[in-house]
Amino acid sequence: MDLGIKGRKAIVCASSKGLGLGCASALAEAGCDLVINGRDTDVLAAAARGLRERFGVTVEEVAGDVSAPQVQKALLTACPAPDILVNNNGGPPLRDFRQLDRAAMLDGVTQNMITPIELIQAVVDGMAERGFGRIVNITSLSVYQPIPGLDLSSGARAGLTAFLAGVARTVANRNVTINAILPGKFDTDRIRKTVVFAAEKSGVSLEEQTRRTEQAIPAGRLGKPEEFGRACAFLCSEHAGYITGQNLILDGGFFNSAF
Repeated sequence: MDLGIKGRKAIVCASSKGLGLGCASALAEAGCDLVINGRDTDVLAAAARGLRERFGVTVEEVAGDVSAPQVQKALLTACPAPDILVNNNGGPPLRDFRQLDRAAMLDGVTQNMITPIELIQAVVDGMAERGFGRIVNITSLSVYQPIPGLDLSSGARAGLTAFLAGVARTVANRNVTINAILPGKFDTDRIRKTVVFAAEKSGVSLEEQTRRTEQAIPAGRLGKPEEFGRACAFLCSEHAGYITGQNLILDGGFFNSAF
């Protein structure tokens, strides 16, 4: 399917690896020019080089923590009039909620709620004026189904979801959509850390915990960043203009619910 976004400009945050890179790859495959971001300069440069070589699109790199104001400014300088914004950011580390002090809680909320809101504030009016905009926020299945040790991440992302539910409806008539994708268990660095945490807590080997994790998913496997990215690209396409304010669960059937 032609997604109708060839030549569109996209900012993809935290996109040097994992789900962010999956999204950047799918958008590049659709013909979008990209600004990508990551904290590790070398990893980011390698990701950008791979995207250019595979898809022949323009890829600019902005290194640093996307929560830092100077990094956000650099992203918007590199792409002052984006058609697409994919908000993604690392979450707080696994930690018992009793260990969270005020500074840690404020950092978590800044990472997973305030940062995407700030970027949306910066780009949404321009999108509305131009008559096209696609904003996708990568949150987590933990918004619906809490994961012990990720309470801060879950709370901040749930706050973002509630905040944007109303905002999405205010710009829908300008062909600007705001949606979220809630990943379940995908084969990324973060899920590997979660599996290690669970193995230590359960007192089993990493191999056994990995087997248990995969068996608990109806699909019988972890998700692939590439398939996540293609779902994101569809939400960013010209065909998805009637989808807004929605939370798309991608989890291989793990969340057991009829609605």
